[in-house]
Formats: sequence, structure tokens, C-alpha cells
Amino acid sequence: MRIVGLTGGIGSGKTTVAKMFEELGVPVYNSDTRAKELMQSSQDLVLAIKELLGEEAYREDGVLDRGFVSRQVFDNKALLNELNAIVHPAVRKDFIHWADEQTADYVIQEAAIIFEIGTQDFYDCIILVVAPKETRIERVVQRDAGTTVKSVEARMKNQWEDDRKIEASDYVIENTNLEQTKVQVLDIHRDLLNKI
Repeated sequence: MRIVGLTGGIGSGKTTVAKMFEELGVPVYNSDTRAKELMQSSQDLVLAIKELLGEEAYREDGVLDRGFVSRQVFDNKALLNELNAIVHPAVRKDFIHWADEQTADYVIQEAAIIFEIGTQDFYDCIILVVAPKETRIERVVQRDAGTTVKSVEARMKNQWEDDRKIEASDYVIENTNLEQTKVQVLDIHRDLLNKI
């Protein structure tokens, strides 16, 4: 079974593309969703996050205070790297366990920062989703209530520029028109199956 990485900058439409692959019967692991679940359910992760960011990282009811965490790390690259160093190994272990249970010809791990954390060599190939910067900002502001253009731009600064990622990717999906995106997904799906 091949392991495919699916990545792209914030607002590029990774999740939309991931759903298109799922509709073709491809198992997809959403790293962001699982990371949030693990940051809630793994006692080891909870303790490590509290040690790094303080008790305020979790509300009184034990729920992760994502707003607090975001405010702490998005203007502090060193702290963000430390948080990633705690969370990403736990997600990787969880993904490997999940992938071992799949029976498809290939599986996809959807992850926002494959290149940024240097894990590209883990994958058999990488699919990059791109869209114009203005489109991406507009999508995120519409999607996430209370999000400002400035906060989206701050998050973008923690991710590689698309040009750099394009050079390092095996496939690139231009996600501006959904019908065209579906065609690109189908082409890549067929190509991956042909290579197995």
C-alpha cells in the first residue's frame, strides 16, 4: 500500500480535495482533526501541552482552549515549533496505526505542514493543493467566524510559499474551479492506481 501526503496552504481547499478522493473510495486521514482529538484524549499529550503553555491551555472543563493556544504560538515561531514537536510524533504514530488497518491500494494523509516540519520523505508521493492568496484568505475569513485577514496572513507566514512546495511535490492541484478540481483529482487517482 502506498502512502500519499496531501498538503497545501491554509484556505487552499485540502479538505475539499480530500473529500473528492474519499468519494473515489480512498481512505483519508485528516491530521488536523485527529491532532485536535488526540490533544483532548491523550493524557501524555495533555500533560506535555500544559507543561509547555501552562494550565490555561485547557479550560476548567478539561477542553483544549484553542483560542488561547493559537494566540500563544502564532506570533512565536519557537513556541510553535515546540508544540509541533510534541503533537506531530503522536499524530504520526496514530496515522501509522490507522494506515495498517486499511486495505486500499493507497491511503492519503491530509496534513497542512508536511514540508515545514520536514516529513516529506515519509510519503511515497505528495499532492499539493494551491489557490491564489486572495482566494485563500477570503475562504478562511468566510469559513472561520471571527477570523481577520491579518490573522490569516500571520498563519500563512508559518507555511512555505507555494512556489517552494510546487518544486517538491509530485502532483499539483489548482483549486479554483470545483469541476476542474474534480477532473484533476480523478486524473491523479488513475495515475496512482496505474503505478501500483
